[in-house]
Amino acid sequence: MRITVVGAGYVGLTTAACFAHLGHEVMVVEKLRHKVELLNSGKVPIYEPGLEELISQNLSVKRLFLTTEIEQGLDFSSVIFICVGTPENPDGSADLSQVEEVARQCANIKSDYKLLVEKSTVPVNTHKLIKKTLERYSKDTNQSFEVASNPEFLREGSAIEDFLNPDRIVIGVESQRAKEIFLELYKDFNCPIIFTDPSTAELIKHASNSFLATKISFINMIADLCERVGADVKLVADGMGFDKRIGRAFLNAGLGFGGSCFPKDLKAFIKIANSYGLDFGLLREVERINSQRAINFVQKVKDALWNIKGKTLAIWGLSFKPNTDDIREAPSMRVIELLLKEGANLRLYDPKAALNFSRLFPSSERILYLEDKYEALKGACALLIITEWPEFENANLETIKELLELPLIFDGRNIFDPKRMQQLGFEYYAMGR
Repeated sequence: MRITVVGAGYVGLTTAACFAHLGHEVMVVEKLRHKVELLNSGKVPIYEPGLEELISQNLSVKRLFLTTEIEQGLDFSSVIFICVGTPENPDGSADLSQVEEVARQCANIKSDYKLLVEKSTVPVNTHKLIKKTLERYSKDTNQSFEVASNPEFLREGSAIEDFLNPDRIVIGVESQRAKEIFLELYKDFNCPIIFTDPSTAELIKHASNSFLATKISFINMIADLCERVGADVKLVADGMGFDKRIGRAFLNAGLGFGGSCFPKDLKAFIKIANSYGLDFGLLREVERINSQRAINFVQKVKDALWNIKGKTLAIWGLSFKPNTDDIREAPSMRVIELLLKEGANLRLYDPKAALNFSRLFPSSERILYLEDKYEALKGACALLIITEWPEFENANLETIKELLELPLIFDGRNIFDPKRMQQLGFEYYAMGR
């Protein structure tokens, strides 16, 4: 099949590269010329494992094409995936201006049939607004438009695997014609394909992310209680996780969730409920618990060090999760803001996110970026682990102890075993353990 993908962000690039990998011809429309030039050279402006290789391969066999011209992309295919950004407005609602822009541009294209597919995360009933925009701006009364919802469930750091081997595919359509297009598009996938109306499909995305965020905040709430009573939150989570009704996934206590999805989608879902006269108080509490995690962590550091001012601390991990360079809503941002406010000097290391982070927190007398995790420990009185990169879990503990001025570790992701750390002579502070 021929497919057009509008938007070359995380979702758009992964969607385009994976569809091309499966044998479809895909054209990506991206209005930023420098990004198109970079991609055409085989380089990807974001870090996502395997994505650069997949894009290069499909460019070389001419199954993947890039353009800055929306008209060219819309002429290429009758199936248009909308993968543009839906950033957060100041009031927490989703900014849909880019989605509307794509709809307006599609309305001006002469074609017998166009199927516009929402891949971006949008509020429920956005498909109705897209359809209204198409009708309003179309000058051809014979033009046939349909709007469908096919939400993405991609995790940064494993997006390609998630796309090619999904738990399920959710599709909201209003006609048999659109359904047949999706059946052909996803015929090689071995997973449940759930067909609904577009409103239900839009809701499934927000409901899923909000539920997962709730699981994370719930276990972090339990972690605080574990610290007070001397229990181990990791064992509590294991005990809960064996219950098939609960499951172990997303029950890892720590510094809470970040990234471009959970925080934004949670706020948007609360705002959506408010617009329909409903109070999602449960989700507001989920948000509150999450925002408190960095404060609790820094308080742990203050309590142990007595005084942070003037002390040098090593930080491992800046991205919001491992295997990505994304720092949007990363817990590290709030932790470092609080540490700087307390007067700390920081030595920072991250395998992929340091450059992005340095744009917000430039190098200075109090902030130093290092290219080696062990180098970051030199002259530091304590190590703070913010992101659970695999290379941290496999670090040489004897080397860490040797390089630190004091054998102090504050582990925001519970990557080490407390008993072993004590046996090795560390003063070890975990989350809920």
